[in-house]
Amino acid sequence: MDLLEDPSQRAGVVVLGAFLASFLFIRMSTRLMRNPNVTWWPGSVKPGGLHIHHLVFGIVLMICAGFVSFAVQPGSPWMEVLAALFGVGVGLTVDEFALWLYLDDVYWSEQGRSSIDVGIICALLGGLVVLGFVPSVHGSWEWVTVVVIEQLTIAAVIVVKGKVRLAIIGLFIPPFNYVWAIRLARPNSWWGRRFYQPRADEDSQSRSARRRAKKLEKATRRAVRWDERRLKWLDRIGGAPSLPVEAEPGAAPPVPTSRSDS
Repeated sequence: MDLLEDPSQRAGVVVLGAFLASFLFIRMSTRLMRNPNVTWWPGSVKPGGLHIHHLVFGIVLMICAGFVSFAVQPGSPWMEVLAALFGVGVGLTVDEFALWLYLDDVYWSEQGRSSIDVGIICALLGGLVVLGFVPSVHGSWEWVTVVVIEQLTIAAVIVVKGKVRLAIIGLFIPPFNYVWAIRLARPNSWWGRRFYQPRADEDSQSRSARRRAKKLEKATRRAVRWDERRLKWLDRIGGAPSLPVEAEPGAAPPVPTSRSDS
């Protein structure tokens, strides 16, 4: 394969493969630990009762592999070994993305789904880079500047429409940006609130108000349909959340369902 002939591309393939393997393995591991019927699977690392999240091991792997690869710049096969270690570290770290976003152990809560979201985005972007879908513009600097500003503007429109994931992917595949930019926004996005929600100073029977209401209804239906599909796939990959988003005041803490949450 051409991807494996060039050393840099080969390292990229190894990083991506190691990332996917470690991300999926650690998700499987935490789901087995969560299952009360599975007693043979080892639990979390808890020296002296201190729960060390696998995020810590991922950070250590990335630091060590990244430093050695830059400082030594070894040839094959050591570069591939370092790439594999780095990819494993990324997988372990991204799997607990919600922990470093919320600074709380929300692994099995609704917020914890953000880790799976980021994992999927990283896998898609890594695959695009490995396959050669890298943003590039040829020509004079004036032309390059115009194209970059145009693409960033379109991406910004997609972001304010509440579709950050698509905006990121669209930067790597620009033609998709134009399609996503003209589609309906999510109803709770800035665009949806600004252009779809009813206005207090507007007659509800006016043409513009009816047009807004129609767009809001259509956008809501699409958002609900998409979220149902998305959450179904996220639960298949990472497991359904079992903890509430926020505990009610005075409510008892949730009963643990396994030896460890993560």
